[in-house]
Formats: sequence, C-alpha cells, structure tokens
Amino acid sequence: MKTLENQTLLYDEDCPLCSLYTTGFVKSGMLDENGRKSYCELSQEEQTFVDLKRAPNEIALVDNKTKTVIYGIDSLIKVIGFSFPLIEKIATVKPIHFILRKLYSFVSYNRKVIIPGGNIKENKLQCTPDYNYKYRFIFIGFALTLTSFVLFGYSNLIPNLPKSNILREFILAFGQIVFQSLFLFKMDKKTIINYAGNLMTISLMGSLILTPILILNQFIKVPEILILGWFGITVFIMFAEHFRRVKILELPFYLCLTWVLYRIIALLFILNL
Repeated sequence: MKTLENQTLLYDEDCPLCSLYTTGFVKSGMLDENGRKSYCELSQEEQTFVDLKRAPNEIALVDNKTKTVIYGIDSLIKVIGFSFPLIEKIATVKPIHFILRKLYSFVSYNRKVIIPGGNIKENKLQCTPDYNYKYRFIFIGFALTLTSFVLFGYSNLIPNLPKSNILREFILAFGQIVFQSLFLFKMDKKTIINYAGNLMTISLMGSLILTPILILNQFIKVPEILILGWFGITVFIMFAEHFRRVKILELPFYLCLTWVLYRIIALLFILNL
C-alpha cells in the first residue's frame, strides 16, 4: 500500500462516519500517521488558506508543503487513487466523476442524520454541513421508497396479514413522518425536517435488517415463527435507536411513546382493511 505523505484530511470529529473512514485511511497506510486532523483543531495559519465555508460540506485534503487544498470527492479520489491508480483513472472520467460528486454531496449533506453524533459545543469551529433542503428531501424520499418495498415484501411473508401493496406501505411510512411531526408543531421547520431525516434513517436501518429474511425466503421456506421473531427483534432495535437519537437531538422523550403509538395504530389499520 503506497502512502500519501504530507497530506492531511480535515474530518468532522462529531461525525462517527467521518472518523471511521479517515481512521481507516491512516491504519491501512494510505495516509501517514499525521494524515487526519479534526476540522475543529485548525490552526490560525491553516484558517488563512482553508475555505472555512466549504470544508464542513466537502472534506478538505491539505497539502502541508504547498499549503494548497482540494475538497470533497476529489480529496477521496486522490487518497485512494495514490494507492490504486486504476481507481483514480476510472473515477476521473467525466460521467463517473459527476455521479460520484452527486453521491458524495448526498451523503455529506445528510451525514448528521445518517449517523448522528453529539456536538462538542465548546469548539469554536463547528464542522456542521450547510442545511441543504434538496439533498435532505432526496434522502427522505429514497428512504421512504426503499422502506416501502421492503415492508411490502415482508408483509406478504406473514399469512395472517391482509395482502400488501406498495401504495399502502408508502402511505404508512410517510404517515409516520406526518404523525410524529404533529407533536413537534411548536418547533422550527429545520428541527422538524432534521427529525424526519433521522426517523427515516431508522426506518431504512430496519429495512436493511429485514432484508436477509427476504433473500433467504427466495431459497427456502422460512418458518413463520422466525419471520415474526425477526420482525419483533427489528422493531426493538429500531426503538432503541430512536430513543438514542431523540436524546442526541435533545427532543422530547414523548416522541418515543408516539413512535410506538403510531405502530399500534398502523397495525390496527392493516388488520381492519
């Protein structure tokens, strides 16, 4: 593994995802031992040539010799491409680079709702991405769509439930956002949309946990008791994650109770169709 020396990635220390992959670059030898640094620890000198508005949105790679900086997907391409030149050649092809740039923005602007972390409020510099409504709504739409398809497939594995359809599952998934938002009507719009993003990440996580049973059922007949048990475990994990996120977001605890209440209402609705 070739090491890219004298280069430092400025990462968001409040983002577990950012911390994970930058640590991976260093441990794998792609970057030297000084190859990552928290954005919040920027020196006064570094603040003169790092774009402080751009860096929270697009991870910055600082060349410590020339004092130059590249941002976003280009930073990652340079780090990975130094060890794997073929990947760099492919990633810099215009159509592929365009797609990668959009995917990077999609993840970066939503990273606080994909894997939230606590904010260290005493830091003078906060590596918080701009609030981008476009990418937040795209993320919510993506999570809604995937969740609807997985729940459609899983519901049809349970014989005692009425036959499902995509529209029903989409309405139920979207209804959760509307229902929970009713209990945040005194909050500002950004707080509500931010919570909705976290809510859909939890739903997306639940869908991913259910997917192995859907795949397994394509090869063997999965026993109903396993299907129901797996679903129950998934709901418990989702509740625990919802509780954790409500705490991080400093939102009212009663949102956890209404989260459960909505599922009871949804189940009654399905059974009485």
